[in-house]
Amino acid sequence: MSKKASNFQIKFMAIMYRGKEIFKPLNTGWIDEHVACVREYIANIFFYTKNGTTIMIDAGYNYDRLEEKMSWLDINPNDIKDILITHQDTDHVGAVETDSDGLFENATLYIGEIENRYLTGEKRRKVGWGTYKLPMVESNNERVLLNDGDVFEIDGIKIEAILVPGHTWGHMVYLIDDKYLFTGDTIWFGADGGYSFISTLAEDNKLSLKSLEELEKRIRAKNIEPLIITGHTGWSQDLDWVFLHKDKKCSPFSKRVPDPEAPYDGYDESDDTEENTRKSGFLKAKH
Repeated sequence: MSKKASNFQIKFMAIMYRGKEIFKPLNTGWIDEHVACVREYIANIFFYTKNGTTIMIDAGYNYDRLEEKMSWLDINPNDIKDILITHQDTDHVGAVETDSDGLFENATLYIGEIENRYLTGEKRRKVGWGTYKLPMVESNNERVLLNDGDVFEIDGIKIEAILVPGHTWGHMVYLIDDKYLFTGDTIWFGADGGYSFISTLAEDNKLSLKSLEELEKRIRAKNIEPLIITGHTGWSQDLDWVFLHKDKKCSPFSKRVPDPEAPYDGYDESDDTEENTRKSGFLKAKH
């Protein structure tokens, strides 16, 4: 499914969202000494490294340049033993689907118990306000099923799983070492602050807004200021800016504040090069 779905997105979504200032991915590089990202068209996948262990957050498209771009970061696919999955859309799980290149076939997937029901066929993923069913995701990787609030460790790395349903029914975000919050497709950064993610791709937009409001409360209650890292629009540590429009959804078809940083075509990766990765230093925050 992942090869077909990846190719469909490249052809269809590139046209549908071209010029709409929707996707603003980071280029391949390091956010800081612990967090690296690989750009795959409009999406980023992330790697968290500490004490010699590297954890992968989401598995991206079925992307034929993944191993190449990981090498720009000096990360070996064979070293990835654990992958945190925010949700099962093909731009987040493609590299662990059965028709992938098998770079991570021995890695363990951590995924929400509710989200896993898409993989078992108990639920079907719908987009376009429920009008279109996506193909079922298939993966043979070992899985650890998570519930809201679960806290666990991988080689001394603390991870908290937080359920944020709406984009999908079982979408999880991951707070790592109380310093980094990987949000997948929960938050979309516009030029003027954060919104709930793209409305056309949500299972339930009202639930997405409710989840985003609850997420802010939970993070602020911890009295921490983690880096908020998104799947498609970069990162920020300014909580006020991140949650500024938590009561609004991002609509591809309504006017928004123009963002000069948004590429006309998010699928154009011509500026994502090994040379830029190795010389550019840390990637800048969105705000």
